Amino acid sequence: MLTSADLKRAARELGADLCGVASLDRFEGAPIQQDPRYIFPDAKALVALAFRIPRGYYRGIEEGTFFTSYMSMGYGGMNVVYMPCVLRELCCFIEDHGFEAAPIPNDYAASSVSFATSAPKPGYSRPVREGLPNPDVLVDFRIAAFAAGLGEIGYSKVFLTPEFGPRQRFVLLMTDAPLQPDPIVEPGTICDRCMACVRECSGEAISGDEVERIEVAGRTVEWGRLDVTKCSIAYRGGVPEYNPFMKPGAEPASWQGEYAGGAVLREQVGVPSVTFVNGAIEGARGCVRACMIHLEETGRISNQFEIPFRRRKPWRLQAGW
Repeated sequence: MLTSADLKRAARELGADLCGVASLDRFEGAPIQQDPRYIFPDAKALVALAFRIPRGYYRGIEEGTFFTSYMSMGYGGMNVVYMPCVLRELCCFIEDHGFEAAPIPNDYAASSVSFATSAPKPGYSRPVREGLPNPDVLVDFRIAAFAAGLGEIGYSKVFLTPEFGPRQRFVLLMTDAPLQPDPIVEPGTICDRCMACVRECSGEAISGDEVERIEVAGRTVEWGRLDVTKCSIAYRGGVPEYNPFMKPGAEPASWQGEYAGGAVLREQVGVPSVTFVNGAIEGARGCVRACMIHLEETGRISNQFEIPFRRRKPWRLQAGW
């Protein structure tokens, strides 16, 4: 018989840093287009795997001298290469024990979710049977990780674990194995609403006084209202003071369109196309780095270091450069 302990041991041995199990009743009330139960109606559990983003991936951006590590290894290297490999092996491990495992990778959102969320425009996806959501169902990884007991959603809407704070990414799987679910981490256990994420977000994308709330598994989960457009522009280098690649005379306020500017933003920023594939030039200045610094300093996470992360005054370019 496959147990949760067996699964977690295998997940760690295969390369995941954290593994949590959610019972599917915790998704009761989820919007139909985000409800994982439609992916595998006969499943008995959802498994969330967390993979740490090593702190050193942010070092070059923190110093302002090397931006590639976080973009390539912290995003593409994890989402497209490493995590899918571990996810596959864990699915095979579950199958070897006589149960089915349906993987939900963290690189599928760009492929077909737009077809589901853009419906009912002609030519877009449609339900294959009455009462079903449009393909593809878009599972919220943060909600799934919360339901699996891995941590909580912080004020910035970035997920926080007791081990690594904001430094991880997730993949999921569903299985018909009767696994024992993990207890939920109560909201407020990790995030103390210090508001460092609000103060240090270069895009000023996180509201300091407006919150959004949802109910998950009988708990009220809330975060600061996020301006997605501002976040996306800043994330891709749209704030001149925090982008040394910015072309002189660029007008970030005029960038419009999909992915906060698409080809226009690429031209204005002037970075190589290999970088622009996931141009996280801003380096999560508020929602990850500022949060991480605070959680380390206050001892609210267990992954501690001999030397503090921020060792020099944070850099900022002159406006209008």
